[in-house]
Amino acid sequence: MNSPQPDRTLVVAARTEVGPVVVLELADPDGVPLPAPEPGAHLDLLLPDGVVRQYSLCGSPAVAPGRWRLAVLHEPEGRGGSAAVHARLVEGERVGIAGPRNHFGFEPGEAPLLLIAGGIGVTPLVPMATAARAAGLDYRLHVAGHADRLPFVEELDAEHGERVVWHRSGVEGRPDVDALLAAAAPGTAVYCCGPAGLLDAVEAAAARHGLALHTERFVPEQQGAVLWDGDFEVEFTLSGVTATVPPDRSILEVAEENGIFVLSSCQEGTCGTCETPVIDGVVDHRDSILTPAERERGDVMYVCVSRAACPRLVVEL
Repeated sequence: MNSPQPDRTLVVAARTEVGPVVVLELADPDGVPLPAPEPGAHLDLLLPDGVVRQYSLCGSPAVAPGRWRLAVLHEPEGRGGSAAVHARLVEGERVGIAGPRNHFGFEPGEAPLLLIAGGIGVTPLVPMATAARAAGLDYRLHVAGHADRLPFVEELDAEHGERVVWHRSGVEGRPDVDALLAAAAPGTAVYCCGPAGLLDAVEAAAARHGLALHTERFVPEQQGAVLWDGDFEVEFTLSGVTATVPPDRSILEVAEENGIFVLSSCQEGTCGTCETPVIDGVVDHRDSILTPAERERGDVMYVCVSRAACPRLVVEL
C-alpha cells in the first residue's frame, strides 16, 4: 500500500481531554500561522508505526487562530489510530500530516441550513456552523450524544446561542429525526455526520421530505450485491497497462501488483485518498463518499472498494 507522504510536520501545541475525546491544536513549529481550512476538510495524520488516519478539522477563527484543531474519540475496538493519538500525541510531539483535503464540502447558498451531528461527528460541523453564522444564514445545529463525551459544548453555546440544540443522553434525550426534517422549510440543505444509525435515519427522512442531504461517514456504508460478478478488464492509461480484475480482488490490489503507484489509506471507501478519474466505462460505486449526483456523473471512483459494472473500465492511473 502506498500511504500518503507528509506535506508538512506540525507540533502539538495544546492538548485537552473531554472524557474519551482528546482535542489537539496543531501548530507550525516555527510559529508561522496556518491558513484557515475550508469547512468540512480533514487531515491525514501520519502516526507512529506507519498508521495513517483521517480526522476532521474543527477549528473556528475565534479559537486557536493560526492553528489546526482536531478532536479524536478513543475507540478501543477501532483500527488503532485513536489509540495512537491518545497515547503518543502529547504537547510538544511532532507529527506528519497530509492535506487538508475535503470530501464534505460546504456550499450552502442562500437556503436555510440544518446541521445534524451525532457524537464525535460534530467535528466537521463546528466550522460549518461558524461559516453559516459569519454569512448571516438561517441555520440550526443539532448535536446528539452522551453528555460526558461531547467536546466544544461551552464554545458552541457561546458562539451560536439558541441556534445550537442539544440532544444529550440523560438530559434532553434523542432527537426525533423525522420531525426535525418534516419541520424544515422547503429547500433546506441538510448536513449530517455521525454514527451509521443516525446517518441512515437522516437519509431516509431527507428522502421522504425532499430535502438535499450532504453526509460524511466515519465507517463504511453497507453495500448491496455487486453489479458485475465476473472478471473485468481495466486499462490504466497513464501507466500503459491493461489488467484483469477477478471477483475476489480490488482494482487497487491489481494496480499495485502491476507496479502502478496509487495513494491509499483506509481500504474501505471512507477517506477518499485513492480517488481516481474514470475515462470510460460504468462504475459500481461502493464507497461511502460520493453523493448520488456524483455517482451518476461517473467521472471518479475509489479503487479500494468500487468496481466495474461492465466488462471494461478505463481509468487515469
